[in-house]
Amino acid sequence: MTYEEAKKSFSSLFEGDMNDSQMREFLLSVKLDEYTSVESIAAAAEVMRSHAIALPISDELRLKAIDVVGTGGDKIGSFNISSTVALLVAACGSVVAKHGSRSITSKSGSADMFEELGVRLDLSIENSAKLLEETGFTFMFAQNYHPAMRFIVPVRKTIPDKTIFNILGPLTNPAGVHKSLLGVFDKAFVPKMAEALKLNGATSTMVVSSAEGMDEISISDITYASQLRDGIVHEFIIDPQEYGINKMPIQTIIGGDANQNAQILYDIFDGNSTDAQRDIVLINAAAALMVDGMVRDIQDGLAIAKEAIRKGKAKEKLKQIINISNKL
Repeated sequence: MTYEEAKKSFSSLFEGDMNDSQMREFLLSVKLDEYTSVESIAAAAEVMRSHAIALPISDELRLKAIDVVGTGGDKIGSFNISSTVALLVAACGSVVAKHGSRSITSKSGSADMFEELGVRLDLSIENSAKLLEETGFTFMFAQNYHPAMRFIVPVRKTIPDKTIFNILGPLTNPAGVHKSLLGVFDKAFVPKMAEALKLNGATSTMVVSSAEGMDEISISDITYASQLRDGIVHEFIIDPQEYGINKMPIQTIIGGDANQNAQILYDIFDGNSTDAQRDIVLINAAAALMVDGMVRDIQDGLAIAKEAIRKGKAKEKLKQIINISNKL
């Protein structure tokens, strides 16, 4: 499909012009495989975001904001790395508008862990915007922002294979962010998603997928990355050992339920975690800081992120977010 053809079809889907049978037939036709085009991904994401409830923030704040998010679906069972990174990056001075949902393929999705930490998920859209303005961080619970999906999800659940919806969530941030660190479960979609973000107006982004299929930058293997910078998408490989991070088995970053993952986060911020838990958060935070323009490169980002943990800034930022979210 061309961009315009895909946009027309997805508009019909989101505007309720299809019955359940037509919806299922259409979703089956947009399989997620090597033939999925950049144009289809970009058009689907643009339509889905246009039907979302937008976070009411100023254009100035929107341009500053960054998301740190994974597609999920890697079935590795890691702790909530992206959510931990998002909080750490906010503690380093970035404005983080995090978009996420409850668990689909793991024991704990981002919403599950934030709820366990004490961050309110039931904030109004307006108060979510206030939380971002006051703390430099907000969590947007996906189901509150994408009302049209309630008609699509039941049909989607009847389809056993992956469809394009398996990668759309991270591309449809309701804050309209122009910057993101985005993880995907298959390296084949790394350059495609970077190009789709470019088509839809992103200014700075990095899409990553590790050699073992993890939707994060890995410390167990190399990670494939595509970075959009100055209007050009560059493809490269990230090897954590080049930054002084020891290679560790993937089992060392396995998590559990929301309670266990929240404890891992506290251990990292307290300096009591394992080296592997700390290091995978640090290298992902470093990449996010680079995408945000806060640092020149990953090495500089590592230093800033380490300092935020050592000085207790990460703990203080989390405490501030919890307190203000419960006062709004």
